[in-house]
Amino acid sequence: MTVESLTSPSRLRCWAPPGVYRPQTDTALLGRALRRERITRRTEILDLGTGSGALAVEAARLGGRVTAVDISWRALATAWCNARLNGQVVRLRHGDLGSAVPGRRFDLVVTNPPYVPAPGDGPPRGSARAWDAGADGRLLIDRICAAAPTVLRPAGRLLMVHSHLSGVEETLARLREAGLRAEIVDRTRLPFGRVLLSRLGWLRERGLVADRTSEELVVIRAEHA
Repeated sequence: MTVESLTSPSRLRCWAPPGVYRPQTDTALLGRALRRERITRRTEILDLGTGSGALAVEAARLGGRVTAVDISWRALATAWCNARLNGQVVRLRHGDLGSAVPGRRFDLVVTNPPYVPAPGDGPPRGSARAWDAGADGRLLIDRICAAAPTVLRPAGRLLMVHSHLSGVEETLARLREAGLRAEIVDRTRLPFGRVLLSRLGWLRERGLVADRTSEELVVIRAEHA
């Protein structure tokens, strides 16, 4: 399945400078799941780790009242530009995940967190912060799972996309342990890109891949049980 087949019929205009994650297949897959949700003018939506703002702008186009969070000032500036470029209003907040919106709860949370397993013990730096997520790929995923119940309203929903390389079953289990009902609602498979191919030997050493050089992306949907 290609990026083009996942995007909406009316495409967003989206610009991303160096150092900001460009919309790719995972963005499009999550966008497709987003468009299946019931969104009205009263729907409060949080985009965690907005990057270019593509998902935030799409959510605003669907009618939602959107708050977009990122720890990168460059990403927030990009999201602001893309919201203006598409004639949408998006509230922007700088900070680390939910700490940027303390005490607030939302009807819908969407997130495309970094999920690529990466060698080394240090935190990711530079543009790699947009995709590298520690040795198991769960540097932010586990934190999102733990925080989800506190940022969702009683009838709120979470949509999160990530790779099979970072433990889909573990994510489902953690969300369920947090008191949420969680399931996979969409998936696609695509060939390894430049980053994964560059660390193929390391991934094989860790037993994360065998002979296959493609990854499966999934969208997990969770809500209060």
